Amino acid sequence: MDTLGLIAGNGDFPLIFARAARRNGVGRIVAVAFDGETKPDITGVADHVEWIKIGQLDRLIKTFTGHGVTRAIMAGGITPTNLFKNLRLDLRMIALAARLKERNAHTIFGGIAAEMKKDGVELLDPRPFLGDAVPAAGVLTKRKPTGDEQADIAFGLRIAKAVSALDIGQTVVVKHGTVLAVEGLEGTDECIRRGGALAGENGGAV
Repeated sequence: MDTLGLIAGNGDFPLIFARAARRNGVGRIVAVAFDGETKPDITGVADHVEWIKIGQLDRLIKTFTGHGVTRAIMAGGITPTNLFKNLRLDLRMIALAARLKERNAHTIFGGIAAEMKKDGVELLDPRPFLGDAVPAAGVLTKRKPTGDEQADIAFGLRIAKAVSALDIGQTVVVKHGTVLAVEGLEGTDECIRRGGALAGENGGAV
């Protein structure tokens, strides 16, 4: 693929993705980054970086169309609380938000993808570009889970799937068959910290 658009959120994932995409044949990366969210290191892994504020949907799309991007991916997140602080939506994002009956990750990102497609930019699944950057299934730690830990994992997975289906979050922290924390607006990292404080030693996140 000659050119790929990258909507770069926070954390290391946008950087990991960009490097992996290069290794897997992407020649040019045009990134849209968010003030106060995206790591400045993005400038070292993308050919062009456009810095915008959260809510500037029209500028995001025009950055891609102006650089000949027809396919793009999203990598990284946005700090959930920033969606309610000093948010300045452009007219295109205001119109999109007004059409949404429910406002959750599924409907918002689905709406953004639909707006991008109107202008000829298709949003792709990032996984095919990652190659060996995605860990294989199996044990990634120094030891295998014990029987009790495996039971907690199975229990936590069932709860996490139910919570995810309700568009609440994707992470739960469990210990001895008890749910200690469920991800909400605060995001995954804060959920793990909150659950970890309650669990003490030997708690686990799913």
